[in-house]
Amino acid sequence: MRGVFFYLMELYQNFLERFNTALLNANRDLSEVELIAVSKKKSSDEIKKVINSGHLSFGENQIQEVENKWITLKKEFPNIKLHFIGGIQSKKVKSIFEHCDIIHSIDRMKVVNLFSELEKHSTIKKEYFIQVNIGDESQKGGVKLSEADDFIVSCKTNYNLKITGLMCLPPFNEDPKQYFVKLKEIAQKHNLSSLSMGMSGDYEEAIKCGATHIRIGTQIFGPRN
Repeated sequence: MRGVFFYLMELYQNFLERFNTALLNANRDLSEVELIAVSKKKSSDEIKKVINSGHLSFGENQIQEVENKWITLKKEFPNIKLHFIGGIQSKKVKSIFEHCDIIHSIDRMKVVNLFSELEKHSTIKKEYFIQVNIGDESQKGGVKLSEADDFIVSCKTNYNLKITGLMCLPPFNEDPKQYFVKLKEIAQKHNLSSLSMGMSGDYEEAIKCGATHIRIGTQIFGPRN
C-alpha cells in the first residue's frame, strides 16, 4: 500500500507541474481554474491518497460510485467538493442532489424540473452547469447546439436553479479549440461565468480558451481498470 501511495502522490505532483505550466503558458492564474480529479472506477483507498496529497475537488460520473464511496468519504473529509459530471437519469436526481455539490450535466427540462422541486424544499443550494452537445454528436448527451440558447434562457428565467456555467465534451480526434471557443461564446452571450471543459488529453487548450474547471482522471490516478 505504501508503494501505491507514493505512485499516486508522484502522479499527482507531476500533473500539478504540468497544470501550472499550462496556466503560465495561457497567462492564467491558479485561482481561475479549478482542477477536478475524476475518480471514476477508483477505490476509496486510492482517492484518500490523493486527498492526503492536499486535493479537495473530485468528480464522478456514476451515482452508484458516489453512493458506494463518497457518502463515507465526505463524512471523513467534510471539506471535499464533489462534482457530478455524468449523464443524469431522472430516477437518480434525488441521490445526485443529496450527495453532490455541483452538477455539470443538466441537459433536459425534465431534469431541470426535478432539481428545481428539490431546491424548493431544501436550505442547501447547489450549483449547476448546462451540458451542451457542442459537436452535435448523436451518441453524446447534452442540449443540442441549435436549442442551447432557448434552453439556457428558460433555465435562467423560469427556474430557481443557480445556473453558473456550461459544460462540453468535444468530438474525439478533432481539434478541440473550435468547440471550446464556441462554448465560451455561448456562455458570454448568456452572462455565465464558468466553463467546464478540458480533460486529460486537451486540458491545455481548454485553459487557453478560458476553462474555469478541467476534469482530469488518468493523469492523476493512472489507467483505469
